[in-house]
Amino acid sequence: MGNAGSEARRRCRRTGLEKALELMRDPTFGLVVLDEINIALRYAYLDVHAVVTALNARRAGLHVVATGRNAKPELIAAADLVTEMTLVKHHFAAGVKAQPGIEF
Repeated sequence: MGNAGSEARRRCRRTGLEKALELMRDPTFGLVVLDEINIALRYAYLDVHAVVTALNARRAGLHVVATGRNAKPELIAAADLVTEMTLVKHHFAAGVKAQPGIEF
């Protein structure tokens, strides 16, 4: 993909973060899920300080859930609640393939 692909990916990431911030500002939402944002932060696709600043500035009454493995220490410090999930059973073991809207 070269540089054009890299620029396209950066633009896509910016657009995704901007959409998340827009939803966080929308008073009709009480919950915003930033699905797998921890992966984007882990690989520095998004700036952790920008995300933490946005979370700290969220409006009263808004709940934000940030999912994904390996949360950055800065995000954990800013969180009100941190949960670590452990696999007990997964349908992959029965041969079920990844499903759109569930695993990706």
